[in-house]
Amino acid sequence: MAGDDQTEALAVNFALPVFSLHGSTSSAMAAWPNPWLPLFLVVALIAFEDWLSTPSCSGGSPAHDPASGDLRAMLVADLMLLGSDAMYADRFFRNQIMSKLVTKSIETSNPDMIIVLGDVSAKGSEQNESKWVAVLEQFEGILGRYSSLPLHIVLGDKDVGGCSNLDGKFVHRMTKHLPGLDSSGCGAFEISNISFVSLNAVALLCDDNVLRSSLEKVMEKESHRFQSKLFNGVEHCLMGSEKGQGFGDQGWRQNCMTAGSGPIILLHIPLHRPHKSDRGAISVPMFPEGTVPHHSLASLTSKQSGADARKLHDRLHTLPANSTQYILQALKPRIIFSAHADRFSDYIHADGTREVTVPAMTWKKGGMPGFVIATFGQKGAVSVKCCWLAQEWYIMTGYSAFLFLIVLAVKWSHWI
Repeated sequence: MAGDDQTEALAVNFALPVFSLHGSTSSAMAAWPNPWLPLFLVVALIAFEDWLSTPSCSGGSPAHDPASGDLRAMLVADLMLLGSDAMYADRFFRNQIMSKLVTKSIETSNPDMIIVLGDVSAKGSEQNESKWVAVLEQFEGILGRYSSLPLHIVLGDKDVGGCSNLDGKFVHRMTKHLPGLDSSGCGAFEISNISFVSLNAVALLCDDNVLRSSLEKVMEKESHRFQSKLFNGVEHCLMGSEKGQGFGDQGWRQNCMTAGSGPIILLHIPLHRPHKSDRGAISVPMFPEGTVPHHSLASLTSKQSGADARKLHDRLHTLPANSTQYILQALKPRIIFSAHADRFSDYIHADGTREVTVPAMTWKKGGMPGFVIATFGQKGAVSVKCCWLAQEWYIMTGYSAFLFLIVLAVKWSHWI
């Protein structure tokens, strides 16, 4: 009898855990009656994010079919990052989503390098050096595992400020963290036998500034270098000067290079464009009329209208006509890439030089973020493809709808 009692007690001790285990299993099944539902939701979320982050592109050549020796660059602009000043919504939502979008865009386009055409910071001219470094670290975090790609950053007006506070020492403190730029914010580099020259276009808006003189020297130096390279060091083309609408009353040196034989020009402010096309038709305005300038060169007032307002607006958002002519004459660009306009544009200047304006890569300006993929062929051909990302409201609506479907799926599983 004693043995039987011990056997019953042992059986009860083993039976209790079994009963408890079955109880917890029943509770879990009550939460998820269909064991495949969690897996289905996870797969659906992955597919949704992949579809949402895939850019929509048009033009250019397929990303998977580059010719041997070609260089493919991803050009972005106006990221408007805040670095350490970023709010919680930026740090825990926008940055994370933008990182996914950028990562997917890089995977899709497979660029050899990344070029930022200015305004990487939303208020760089108001920040000290440590905050500027924080902005660059934020951008590196957005690039993620692709931060090891060759990177070149051009200065924009929000990075260095307007003419009233454009300071050479401040620009130098910023450019020392940007490889490839000199103390004036300009630079020249070559990759895969493709030559690039980046210019601090903000200095070209300012008549009396030491950085403007430094920029002129950079352009003269690069013009001299390219002509010497093309003509095997022969200097006869550089002698004398050709009078034109240059900087001030100075003429520029004669340039024997043919149009399109120079370097690729990278700058933030677009070149000047005449109001009328060659056929006499009024051109479609490149910039939204309600845009408020962020530098202090001048300001629009309600009293200004018509042609005067249009001229002032163009002056605020494009380089002066004489600076434009100087760049085209001195460097004979192969192609020009600019930004600042917040929208894509592909324009041919009077001398046949092509200028591509890259859209803003941010939601903060209310539009659709975008970027440009440019493929540079060894024989001079340039293929340009513009890509667009999802708008912020579209992303928030998508995630909200997905969350609603999850709640609905859980409730529906309880009703079955």
